[in-house]
Amino acid sequence: MRLLSAIAYLVLTVATAASGLRLGVSNHDLHLETRELTGFFVFLDAPPNDTVNVEVTVPEGADVVDFPGGRSFSREGRGQLRGLNLTAKKAGHATVVLNTSVSSIDTKDAFVRVSVLKMSWINVVSSVFGWIYFVAWSVSFYPQIFLNWKRKSVVGLSFDFIGLNLTGFLAYSFFNIGMFFSKDVQAEYLLQHPTGVIPVEINDIVFGIHASFATFITVLQCCFYERQDQRVSLPARVLLGVIWTGAVVFGIVTVAGGNPHSPWLTYLYFFSYSKLVITLIKYIPQAFLNFRRKSTVGWSIGNILLDFTGGSLSMLQIFLIAYNYEDWSSLFGKLYQVWPGFHQHLLRPPVHESALCALPATRLPSQRRTLMKRRCLGTMCTSS
Repeated sequence: MRLLSAIAYLVLTVATAASGLRLGVSNHDLHLETRELTGFFVFLDAPPNDTVNVEVTVPEGADVVDFPGGRSFSREGRGQLRGLNLTAKKAGHATVVLNTSVSSIDTKDAFVRVSVLKMSWINVVSSVFGWIYFVAWSVSFYPQIFLNWKRKSVVGLSFDFIGLNLTGFLAYSFFNIGMFFSKDVQAEYLLQHPTGVIPVEINDIVFGIHASFATFITVLQCCFYERQDQRVSLPARVLLGVIWTGAVVFGIVTVAGGNPHSPWLTYLYFFSYSKLVITLIKYIPQAFLNFRRKSTVGWSIGNILLDFTGGSLSMLQIFLIAYNYEDWSSLFGKLYQVWPGFHQHLLRPPVHESALCALPATRLPSQRRTLMKRRCLGTMCTSS
């Protein structure tokens, strides 16, 4: 495997040899278990007849990895290839950076991100949880769509929730698409995080577009099906107006060059934080509507259960990853991923309990009805 990496890197180096003197590595990402030995190749394209000293530093995670062969070496001339071994001392993340004694050598690509895990099977379980919650969240839109179609009515469905949901998923999609496809945005991001990884994958884009499309179908149902006097409330209209007006104004300022520091990345962060704010509050209107009507007719329990399942598994996955890599700071650093999972448990219980407890008794078998009655007496349902 290391031989293939070396061959591939040599081919790349030959193709880019005319670009100047540089220091690079065969692999920017290494994944290994604790106490495992691995390595990578270092390619040095140095000035002829010059001796160049290469120093290996670990600015992040110095206690995670060690280099049994030492952290410095010397090379001279062009096309010098050297293997560098490292061992994993403990679980965690580390960033290995290589520097040279010659300032004219380009070292921007001379880094390796190292991820050390405790047990590989935990990663397998984490991946399974990830796929399950991805499917659960993707499918969660359709019980409500089907219920609306079956009833030919959207009475009981909060229009505030739908409006906020559509805006949130559009903002989520704009951020992901811009971050994934725009070279300018990626350049700005890597300028701030030289050894970082673009935090968007193709499944994020697919989910965002799919969620926006499914929510738009629900919006169309709200336009054509029976809705009585339901409409988007004034506070929701004001909030949505502020978000979209801010997006337009911020976009004009960005295009006009009014923000010289990472303009497009900052613009995308506006959509990211808008999505986060919407996620914080979007279920409140539906919970309030259920409380005011003393009924959940028109609100799909399937939506609740699938969303709650997705949020639970999302949280479990994050905790598993944090434990396996000893990276508990990720619980606070990845708010865009952590919060939706916690959100299901903070705001979903009132909606979940009210949906189950408010169902007409004739729809439940007698034993289940008795069980639900006892459950409701011990929960917040007694307050309604």
